[in-house]
Amino acid sequence: MASRQSIWIVVGLLLFGLCGCTTQTTAPEQHSVALVAKSTKTEFWLSVFAGAEAAATEYNLKLTIMGPETEEDYETQNEMVAQCVEQGAQALVFSAIDYDNNGAAIDAAAKAGTKIVAIDSNVNSEAVSTYIGTDNYAAGQMAAQAALERVEGQLKVGIINYDMSSANGQERERGAIDTFTASGRAKVYGVINTLAEASQSKLDTINLLQQYPDINVLLAFNEPTSMGAAQAVEEMDCVEQIFLVGFDSNVETVDGLQEGSVDALIVQNPYAMGYLGVESAYKLLTGQGGTLQETVDTSTQIVDRNNLFSMDSQKALFSFEQRRIP
Repeated sequence: MASRQSIWIVVGLLLFGLCGCTTQTTAPEQHSVALVAKSTKTEFWLSVFAGAEAAATEYNLKLTIMGPETEEDYETQNEMVAQCVEQGAQALVFSAIDYDNNGAAIDAAAKAGTKIVAIDSNVNSEAVSTYIGTDNYAAGQMAAQAALERVEGQLKVGIINYDMSSANGQERERGAIDTFTASGRAKVYGVINTLAEASQSKLDTINLLQQYPDINVLLAFNEPTSMGAAQAVEEMDCVEQIFLVGFDSNVETVDGLQEGSVDALIVQNPYAMGYLGVESAYKLLTGQGGTLQETVDTSTQIVDRNNLFSMDSQKALFSFEQRRIP
């Protein structure tokens, strides 16, 4: 009897010990990541957010997303960076409105211990661990080549760019102009920098076309400027005379591609930028930063009326359901 009692005492102690271990087990630490974008309004950024949220779910991250009202407001971006650091963000995924004027805010965040990942548009800071986005110089070349291959004779070009302090827009412009110059059959008549808003882009494009009525090719370098340029071409009733190459896609520009006001779109991969940006933040926070590349080039392709309904083009244009950020 005594030996049986001893056995049950030992079993009880073992069970108690096992229960004690179970109750003391803690869940893995949930890291905090912030994404500060250029905007929260356009389809481009909504797709970035969808990718970022998918990665945050996969890696069990607490993700905060924010951005200013307009793509020119770098000062609000700087305030948001400081706010994210104050609220405990361990890593920051950032797209710079102003390559130089966002730099100090990123340096300060890094000094506070925050890991930095740049997406879409880089920033002037040595603290950036990796840049993920389009090869913008090559994308500008692609836009110019799309016109050169599809328009016969001499090309008389107008370029609709956005904020001149944005690194990606300026790189696209440089790539396009270098390609046109090398071709020997293109002249750039005018380059304008407008707000990243369709309404202002439309007005400025109309002014450009009135100033240079011989223009037969337009390049617009992001989603809002492409929308505005397409609206200007329609309003001036010069769809047949002007070949328009735009960037990115939404319902309006895809409709324009089908109806004729847009002739080609350079389509980026914003979902991948968001996903890989947050994934890279996770790797930095879990000791895997050594596996990151300095630059990751996300895919870019040309979509026109000839390949609009191909499987690859449809995937690029309508890859992911996008959710609006309130």
